[in-house]
Parts: sequence; structure tokens; C-alpha cells
Amino acid sequence: MNITFCCTDTKAAPWLDGLRSAFPEASVDVWQPGAPVADYAVVWAPPQQFLDEQPGLKALFNIGAGVDALLKLRLPPSTLVVRLDDAGMSVQMAEYVCHAVIRHFREFDGYEADVKQGRWSFRKPQVRAEFPVGVMGLGVLGEHVAKALQVFEFPVHGWSRSAKTIEGVTTHHGADGLNEFLASSRVLVNLLPLTPETEGILNRQTLGRLMPGGYLINVARGAHLVDDDLLVLLNDRHMAGATLDVFHTEPLPEGHPFWHHPRVTVTPHTAARTLRAESIAQIVGKIRAFEQGEFVGGAVDALRGY
Repeated sequence: MNITFCCTDTKAAPWLDGLRSAFPEASVDVWQPGAPVADYAVVWAPPQQFLDEQPGLKALFNIGAGVDALLKLRLPPSTLVVRLDDAGMSVQMAEYVCHAVIRHFREFDGYEADVKQGRWSFRKPQVRAEFPVGVMGLGVLGEHVAKALQVFEFPVHGWSRSAKTIEGVTTHHGADGLNEFLASSRVLVNLLPLTPETEGILNRQTLGRLMPGGYLINVARGAHLVDDDLLVLLNDRHMAGATLDVFHTEPLPEGHPFWHHPRVTVTPHTAARTLRAESIAQIVGKIRAFEQGEFVGGAVDALRGY
């Protein structure tokens, strides 16, 4: 069995060592142009040339949660695209989102600004019941985030393309349920997959439907957000602020308004990082299941885009 590693901007050696250790019977190598055809590939942002040279791939294993960039390439017609189900990312995402929600709810950014100026200040406590949090996208990461937020006793709403049930979460679904979901949310957390239908979904119209003083946390993809629309809503004071971890162009270009906007918190696409050991264990398990003709979780539906 041949496994090829083709991950842009990723240090290959630790991955190769881990895959070889877990799969001693397999040949594991870094892809080079003209390399022999592999049975399986571990990829992140592979070039089109790689896919063109690998027509016999049984499956591609994407080491990140999002597969939108991969699906824009010409894939071998019989190749199964498989994403990681979790691999340690869910708990990181829950940490990030809960931190951002609590930081806003408790006005810690305001306290931080006061302390820098030597001011000992007091702010009236907010009412938790008046801070419903809406989680947009209820996949593996979204469901984990929604459950984590309940620990802090925030009212939690969730929206997904199809109907889902999560204990303690008020769920909405489909186009008919989107407006009610937005109107019920003061904090909006975006965890949607990026597809043609969801590109630009965070715009003036949708964000404008949030409760007054709305707050956005975008940890999915930069292309979900129309940047200028958010800036208008922030400057008009319809929205209180935003925490943004993903952007149209990364790194965020110098001079972009988000860098210095007083109500925008920027982080460098770090909400949930791929954990190598967990990822390798999951990939190896999926390859073994595939070889034995068993169910392989995380298979991507190319038509839906996730």
C-alpha cells in the first residue's frame, strides 16, 4: 500500500514518522512531481498537478476541517474525499468561542482598556438571559460549541440546513427558520461550511436581523463575511462588535480596517488547529476501515460541499 503526503506549508517529517509508525506495512512518502501513483493521500491545499498525476487514488484525507478549497480542484472521479471528524479541534473551538462570548458578555475588553489608562472602573453586570447565543452550523464542531455554551447558562439557539435536535438548544433549520434564528440571537457564532450557498451569508441583511447590540464571532471562513457590511453595522452602532479568526485574505493585509477598529478583535486563524497525533490516528483508522470494506466516517458529499 502506498500513501502520499502532499500538504502545503506543513512540515512533513513529523507526519511521515507518525504515519510510518502507525502503518509499518505501508510505504509513506512526500509527493514529488512524477512520483508513483498512490493508493491514499494525506493532503492540505494540494496543487492541481498532484491530483492530475494520481488518477487511481482510492481516498484523499484532508487534514483540516474545511474542504472548500479542495473541492474547487478537478478531483479524480472515483476518489473519496474524507475530512477529519474532530481530531482535537472541537474542544479547541469550544474554548475559543466560549472565551470570546464571555469576554464580550463580561466586558473584559473595556476593563482592559481602562486598566491600560490607569482607571479602576466598574460596569453594571449584564443579564445572561438577555444574551442568547446563536450557533450557525451544527456539525461536529458546531454541536460541541453549542453544548459548551450551555455550561455557562447562556440561552443557546442553533441553525442548520436540515433539522437537528440537541438537548438544551433551541434549533432552527432551513431558509424558513433562518430569520427567526437570527432575530433570537444577540451573539452569532458562524461555524458553517463554505459552499456557494453560504458564501457572503454574513451580510448587512442577515447581520442586521440580530438583536440590537449584536456581536459576531466568525471562526469558519473569511468568505462567509461581507467585510464592508460588518463595518457599516459597527459604525452605525447596530452591532456592538466582532471577534474574527478568519479572513478573505490571510494573513490579513496591512491597512485593513479590521486591524485597528476599536470594536473588532482579530486573531490569526488559530481558533482550532489540527493536532497531528490525533489526526494520524484517525486517518489510519479510516484507511483500515476502507480496506476492510467498512463504513468510513467523514466522507464528503461533493454536491453539498461538506
